[in-house]
Formats: sequence, structure tokens, C-alpha cells
Amino acid sequence: MPVAASLGAGLLLGLVGPVAEKWDSPFCVAVSIVFSSGWPWACYAFMVGRSRRSKIESALLASLGLAIGVVTYYVFKDINPTIPAGMEEATSVPAGMEPDTSSQSQILLWGAAAFVFGAPVGLMGNVARTPGVGGLLFRLVVPLTAFFEATQRLSVEADSEGAVFALTWNVTRVAACVAAVALIGHTVWSWRVRHGRVDGPPEAAESVRRP
Repeated sequence: MPVAASLGAGLLLGLVGPVAEKWDSPFCVAVSIVFSSGWPWACYAFMVGRSRRSKIESALLASLGLAIGVVTYYVFKDINPTIPAGMEEATSVPAGMEPDTSSQSQILLWGAAAFVFGAPVGLMGNVARTPGVGGLLFRLVVPLTAFFEATQRLSVEADSEGAVFALTWNVTRVAACVAAVALIGHTVWSWRVRHGRVDGPPEAAESVRRP
């Protein structure tokens, strides 16, 4: 993946959540919920790291891309603040929702966090390139992160956030389980294929030795 594509994907990552938030359809609400949570950002850093051969590039590009995404996220929200339903006709923006009221502190806080935590997640993505069981645990990082975040959000916020919120996180949890099972199954299948080719049946090995 080219460097520009990696960083451009970080910019798009920062736009998806706040842009989807502008529409009231259940699908857009679900997209906004997902991309305003943590696991897609971890997935981005992981995939950037997985796409690079160099561990240094994996760490730096993941951190830089996440920082770009954070800045884009808060700048867009400040330029286009979301006004609560029923207040569209108000002559003034509600207190605390004016542009630039808190973006600077949030950008500094979350931008620094993204830069710091992006590096280890990018490295995990790079190590996940290791074939077989050696890289399996690292390949499970994103599904496990999504599963545990979904479980936590459902246990704490589901009762107060409505049906779309609960459905979104339940689907996320199921998808995370399916992805984890698929990764484990692919690793086991690849291991059996490799060992089957190396070991093979005795008659095949004997035929290879014969002139």
C-alpha cells in the first residue's frame, strides 16, 4: 500500500463517523456509532502495519494516520456541528455546540493518544504477517478488540441508547466471533496443508527417491 493511500485512509476514517451522523436513517446512525468507537481505529492501524514490510514504517504510518484521522474528525465536527432534533429552526446554536469550543483540547488529547497507541498496534499488524500459529494471536487482535468493546458498550449503554445502538453492537459482536473463527480455521487449514506436503504418504516419498 503506498504511503499516500495509508494516510488518505486515515483522513477518510476521520470523516466517516461525523458525516454519517448528519443523516437520521438507521443505517447512517449505525455507521456513525461504529466509526465513532474504538475498534475501527484499531483495525485501521493494524491494517496499515500489516501492509508494510518494515516494522519502523508500520509503527510510524499507523501513528501518523491515526493522528490525521483524529484531527479530521474533530475539525469536521467543529465546522459542521450537529444540532439536536427539534432545534433546527432555532436562531442560535445551543450552548457548548459552537464551533471551536473544545476541539483544541480534544485534538491534543486524542491526537496524542492516537500517535502513542498507533505504533504498537501497527507493529502487531506487521507481526501478524507471520504465517501459521506464530502470527495467529496477533491476527486475532482486531476481532477480540471489537468483541470486548461491543460487550462493554452493551452492558453499560444499551438501555439508554435505543434499539439501533443495541442492534449495531450485537451485530458487531457476532461479526467479531465469525471473523475470529474464520482466522483460526484458516490457520489450522494452512498448517495441515503445509505439513501434508512435507510429510506426505510413505509411498509418495518412496516414489520420489526412486530413479
